[in-house]
Amino acid sequence: MARIEKFEDLEVWQRARKICQFVDTLINSTQIINNSRLRNQMEGSSGSIMDNIAEGFDRDGTKEFHNFLSYSKGSASELKSIR
Repeated sequence: MARIEKFEDLEVWQRARKICQFVDTLINSTQIINNSRLRNQMEGSSGSIMDNIAEGFDRDGTKEFHNFLSYSKGSASELKSIR
């Protein structure tokens, strides 16, 4: 099995990036753009998903990476629950 050398090659990070891009498109094509609190929360939580994956990947070990994947999951849940 090939070793992944950079976080950009992780499928989970690529999917997180697509979520970020979708959120950006959604915000810019709807009235959400006028609601700064909602917009900021959506941008922050969606960005946090991919940022935590990247940060965890470049940490010192598997245990830390698992912790950061858990943080990403929490950010995904935050985005999912935004009202």
